[in-house]
Amino acid sequence: MGIQRTGVKDSNQLRDSSLFRPSQSEVDLYQHDMEDFLLDSAAEPAAPHQNKLLLCDLLDISGVLSEAASAIVDDSFTRCFKSNIPEPWNWNIYLLPLWCLGVIVRYCILFPVRVLLLTVGWIIFLGAFIPVHFILRKHDHMRRKIERGLVEFICSVFVASWTGVVKYHGPRPSRRPRQVFVANHTSMIDFIILEQMTAFAVIMQKHPGWVGLLQNTVLESLGCIWFNRTESKDRHVVGEKLRKHVIDPESNLLLIFPEGTCVNNEYIVMFKKGAFELDCTVCPVAIKYNKIFVDAFWNSRKQSFTMHLLRLMTSWAVVCDVWYLEPQTIRPNETPIEFAERVRDMIAKRAGIKKVAWDGYLKYYRPSSKLTEKMQQKFAESMLRRLRTKTSDEDLSTPMEG
Repeated sequence: MGIQRTGVKDSNQLRDSSLFRPSQSEVDLYQHDMEDFLLDSAAEPAAPHQNKLLLCDLLDISGVLSEAASAIVDDSFTRCFKSNIPEPWNWNIYLLPLWCLGVIVRYCILFPVRVLLLTVGWIIFLGAFIPVHFILRKHDHMRRKIERGLVEFICSVFVASWTGVVKYHGPRPSRRPRQVFVANHTSMIDFIILEQMTAFAVIMQKHPGWVGLLQNTVLESLGCIWFNRTESKDRHVVGEKLRKHVIDPESNLLLIFPEGTCVNNEYIVMFKKGAFELDCTVCPVAIKYNKIFVDAFWNSRKQSFTMHLLRLMTSWAVVCDVWYLEPQTIRPNETPIEFAERVRDMIAKRAGIKKVAWDGYLKYYRPSSKLTEKMQQKFAESMLRRLRTKTSDEDLSTPMEG
């Protein structure tokens, strides 16, 4: 199927991508279910019509070949996670000097200015956030309000460091109970772009070390929902946290990326149904990036998030449109899966991206050698059944000598 997950190239890439990928227990559970599905759905070769046993019957692997050819000719899954490299346009005597001049401007002028802007922004943010976080600890309401404003400020600094040109369509989200926002997911900068406009809380796995420190300080002020690896086995635990969050009028708006992984902004994969089982209003958000200057898709298998940010900071600009679509509620006799598909249709249509019937967790699926052996055994058993059937048919068709 061409969906094997490549190994992580370095520790920095592993550290960055571990924030946004599913937990190991989820991957193991998904891999077990996927292998069972593949084994159950393994197709047997079609029964031959000839009565005579031919060599082609022994060598008939048309089913296997057709599946392999289908994956090669139209691999609609891996194309969802490919970075599309633009065709070269500057290899001529007229445009090459201008392109070289542009490289000098981007790397020698714009990039240092952006680094300086980001550094100053972090100094201001930390200089204000740390005192507020510790001094106003007893004044929880005021502390959270100031911290939310500071988080929006640092997100605006990040967007400015890319020369972000973001156009927001529709009314700005307002805090109301019993509502959740869902959006298509291209990169971690989706959160930054949405956060600079409105303070959102997100769902994230709990991590140790400096990541845990960041979660317990900066992101804690947003009311983000954390879960441990052991809790991820029990979806009811996370679901209960979500329900408590959405009914609390003092909580920040809840933002969920139901695809569960980053997609290249040309396709949209299936939504997880968890956000649509909360019995609340779902507010769709469509995000579309213009690739005129840079592709904002973060391919976590090829580059760390740090390198992804550096690529954005050395481009001319990040151009993006954000649409806040009409809130939706589940209809009578509509299942959460149907509700999720309806919202996905809205986002895909508004952003101009294609829907595909793939689960994003397949990105993390890696076929095991045990599965390969079982598939080979299943195919061998199928061929043996065919040979026995052929032999029996020939015996019945042979006239008995009297």
